[in-house]
Amino acid sequence: MPMDINIQLSDDDLQFFVKGMRDVEAGIQGADSDKIITAAQALLDETRAAQHAPPFISERLDSVESMISMAGDVGFNLPDEDRHRVLAALAYLADPEDSIPDRVPVLGFLDDAIMIELCRRDLQFEIEAYDDFCVWRNDEARARGEDPAKLMVQRTDWADARAAEAIARMHRRRRESYASGAWKPTLFKVG
Repeated sequence: MPMDINIQLSDDDLQFFVKGMRDVEAGIQGADSDKIITAAQALLDETRAAQHAPPFISERLDSVESMISMAGDVGFNLPDEDRHRVLAALAYLADPEDSIPDRVPVLGFLDDAIMIELCRRDLQFEIEAYDDFCVWRNDEARARGEDPAKLMVQRTDWADARAAEAIARMHRRRRESYASGAWKPTLFKVG
């Protein structure tokens, strides 16, 4: 019979994990980011294949794939400070002997899940932007008849396209408001 357990972390509890993340960030200065990403991907693949992680941990591990992609995506060009945070979370995840060793049944990935959740919350807007960037890049590739993996577009291209879409949407809404009769421009009224 399954059992629900809710864990509420106090500010002091969270400070323990924040300190742990800062220690990892300091420890990976100058480390090979490709090795960190590869180790995190290997652990993720191994955990999925073994299917031994409880759902509350699996849910957090699922977001790791996006973080791995974001950290390694040259086109998105994640700012160095944010990339370093993601790499620190991935390094913590890939360390089998972290605060709670991964070999401990059921709970071994609990600390990893908390670290991932903290990183996800800290970088929520970057992660959402990356997800949007990926959708936009796939749409652009499809429109151009190219392979999305080979399409060389940059974060600035995506930002420019989204800005142009916002301006076009603003103009369209203004034209629609004129057409509906709900509003008439009076600033330039000739009488």
